[in-house]
Amino acid sequence: MTVHQGRWTMEDRAEQIMRSVPVEVPPGTAALSVELAYDRARGVLDLGCEGPAGFRGWSGGARDRYTITPGWATPGYLPGELEPGVWHVLLRLHRVPTDGLDFTVTTTVSDKSPNQPTHEQPPSPERMQRRPLPEVDGRTWLAGDLHSHTVHSDGSSTVSELAVLAVQRGLDFLAVTDHNTVSHHPELAPAGARYGIDLIPGQEVTTDRGHANAWGPIGWVDFRRPVDDWVAAVGRDGGILSINHPLGGDCAWRQPVTDRPRHAEIWHSGWFDRTWGAPLAWADAWRPDVIPVGGSDYHRPGSDGLPGNPTTWVLADDGDVLGGLAAGRVAINAGPQEALLIRLGDELLALDADGTVLIRPDGSRAVIRGDRVLLPAGDGLHLLETSSTEVVAICR
Repeated sequence: MTVHQGRWTMEDRAEQIMRSVPVEVPPGTAALSVELAYDRARGVLDLGCEGPAGFRGWSGGARDRYTITPGWATPGYLPGELEPGVWHVLLRLHRVPTDGLDFTVTTTVSDKSPNQPTHEQPPSPERMQRRPLPEVDGRTWLAGDLHSHTVHSDGSSTVSELAVLAVQRGLDFLAVTDHNTVSHHPELAPAGARYGIDLIPGQEVTTDRGHANAWGPIGWVDFRRPVDDWVAAVGRDGGILSINHPLGGDCAWRQPVTDRPRHAEIWHSGWFDRTWGAPLAWADAWRPDVIPVGGSDYHRPGSDGLPGNPTTWVLADDGDVLGGLAAGRVAINAGPQEALLIRLGDELLALDADGTVLIRPDGSRAVIRGDRVLLPAGDGLHLLETSSTEVVAICR
């Protein structure tokens, strides 16, 4: 066991926000355990790990300890060989008070691996009835959510528990986007097959100056690098990068980026007052051809929105959600059964939206009368608003 004690100051944070504590891992090590202690009432230190062969995991401020073995690891961390050499306990100085923050890092290496924790798989749920929507050129509208979290970062649900909840909510797909890690990716396909839902691999690339979702079966995105590097890496691997909750309080988007991603999470569960037009104004200013998406940012019951609040609808070829997203065939509404506006080629279909107002890209308006109304479509974003100017649906 090795104990490292110290004190971080505001000057330390100003000089370099990411710090590390070295750990010597000898040959034959079967388990590395790390524990971080500090006064959480006074600050926040984010926790992670990097080995000689590269990044091994991240839990941010959600955990104060982790274990890595060849066969299993604490959620958020990658199991695998514990190569001998110098490892690093990563510490991001997220919040440091004016008079500094004392901390203790305790590391333990062992030649024996502790038993792997086990979890029972929840039973298959009853699915909410799917909404009947017309096909378009052989493509199908699928309902989903592009932003959610599990125990692999700061959520409370296992991957299977999250899948069950999404099925109960009537979703066809769900992107699981844990913070700065891909440790959940191996669990997604088996859980998706078990419960009958497309669980899309994702990661929320998380910094103090903004968050972005990276979707697709791609490699880990190094959040410590400039955003231009994220864009290049995700594009090279065939994924999609989206700016998250750009007006989201202390995690609003303030990062410099040369090639602005086209996708942006315009409708986030934190958009509590949808008469507030700032998210739409931000989208107009971001780039003229922005592809808006929605995300619940689900973490746990009673926090954020439930999966599918809001719902992102994607017009997909043979279930290819990412292909439909990349092409911009999307619509967003408040939930799987709420008022909806979708594009059917050169027409729009407004469903269960009687008494709302369609606002076209050129600013012209049309009142919706009836529960199933067809209208001509233009190029760009179309909105449905209530008489009090609350946004209830978006379609590109």
